[in-house]
Amino acid sequence: MRAQLLTAVGQPLAAGDVAAPRPGPGQVLIRVSACAVCRTDLHVVDGELPEPKLPLIPGHEIVGTIVETGAGGFQVGARVGVPWLGWTCGVCEYCRAGNENLCDRARFTGYQIDGGYAELTVADQGFCFAIDPSYGDVEAAPLLCAGLIGYRTLRLAGDGERIGLYGFGAAAHILAQLARYQGRRVFAFTRPGDAKAQDFARGLGALWAGGSDETPPEELDAALIFAPVGALVPAALAAIRKGGTVVCGGIHMSDVPAFPYRLLWEERVIRSVANLTRRDAEEFLALAPKAGIRTTTRTYPLAEANQALSDLRTGALEGAAVLVP
Repeated sequence: MRAQLLTAVGQPLAAGDVAAPRPGPGQVLIRVSACAVCRTDLHVVDGELPEPKLPLIPGHEIVGTIVETGAGGFQVGARVGVPWLGWTCGVCEYCRAGNENLCDRARFTGYQIDGGYAELTVADQGFCFAIDPSYGDVEAAPLLCAGLIGYRTLRLAGDGERIGLYGFGAAAHILAQLARYQGRRVFAFTRPGDAKAQDFARGLGALWAGGSDETPPEELDAALIFAPVGALVPAALAAIRKGGTVVCGGIHMSDVPAFPYRLLWEERVIRSVANLTRRDAEEFLALAPKAGIRTTTRTYPLAEANQALSDLRTGALEGAAVLVP
């Protein structure tokens, strides 16, 4: 089968023919229809996430059709989505407490498990999810990480009404729609001077959109950071009200600079989001069609995976890039 392979971190992906995988017990073989390109893929390729499996087929926002099963569960012909969390032990203290996203033995799709930058992929059927028929394959793919991590980030921010989104990319453009559905008010922060992204945010219902170096017109109840820029943490703290929360939604971020204690005082909170749980996936994938969430995508053939990664790296995308085998 054709696949895009990472053979050394910091190097471009290499196109190649590899043996088709076979499902083991409890696994399914999936013919990939679409795989969205996530900023986490950049962190893996660039070496910012340590010790990926090599050689590796990246990609963890997968939509496809099951063509073979190891045993039980989903049937051949079912359309499923595959997210970042690919396996957990189920027996550690985190798994038993419902926090499987923190499992010390967890394995991740497109990192320790070959992912969706290929024609076929194998996944644990316990970590596959049915896709609502109202979504096409390409449109559904960004829901599997940008949507899921965005949902968990918003949930951990609490019930505040005024929500700031720092970095208006794949996750934020989905989350803005969900926040509006929930009756919240969205304030979008982009790279300074990025008028196109600010117009995009306003088109999705943001009440205000400006640069990350600007002060919003109202104090925020919560600020959600999706750009991997540590300097945004003190900026977000300065923008939230007393008792407000800053949630860092990415798996990697540059170092957070020193900041005066007064920005954190008055019971402001900083927290991170680590991965996701199957509960997040079940809840969000059921909620997305009810909320009328639509994704904005740009498609690339599988052979142009490096171009898609480059466009994501340089901020040339509106919405999400999606590879189509």
